Amino acid sequence: MSRPYTYRSGGTRLSPATGSDQTLVGSYDSYAGAERAVDYLSDKRFPVERLTVVGRGLDSVEPVTGRLTPGRAAVQSALPGAVAGALFGWLSGVLGWVSPLISGPLLVLYGAVLGALIGAVVGALLGLAGHAVTGGRRDSGPVAGVRADSYDVLADVDVAEQVAQLLEAPNAPGRGRLSGQTP
Repeated sequence: MSRPYTYRSGGTRLSPATGSDQTLVGSYDSYAGAERAVDYLSDKRFPVERLTVVGRGLDSVEPVTGRLTPGRAAVQSALPGAVAGALFGWLSGVLGWVSPLISGPLLVLYGAVLGALIGAVVGALLGLAGHAVTGGRRDSGPVAGVRADSYDVLADVDVAEQVAQLLEAPNAPGRGRLSGQTP
């Protein structure tokens, strides 16, 4: 990993926007490190569209958030339902659709509260129905994601030297595992 390389995938260039080959200019242990480097280059007015961030050693990760019971499914769906219902009820109150007996600011508040209650009930019922439809197949509630072992920052070959110099400047984030090397 100490020498720079041109990055190709199946003979296809990773930078179709510029149509040029790219070379490794930084390698970081976390996405946040690669993101800091790109943000720094952007702050220095470098044309970041000439960069690519590549995750290496990808793993699919699904931390399990807990058992999804019918009650939990209802509660998780009730909140978004209440928000949507409150928004619809507020809009109905503003437009005067709620009740001809109430007027003014009280109408808007009444519409929002009534909408939130109806939305929460409808949301909870939809959550219960969705849970029932799955038949208990996905009742552990995992959240899927992808994690990489490292994140490489690639730059078009013709600007790689400039990127390396910017990343190695005083107060710059460095080049990760490549700090002190030049492309």
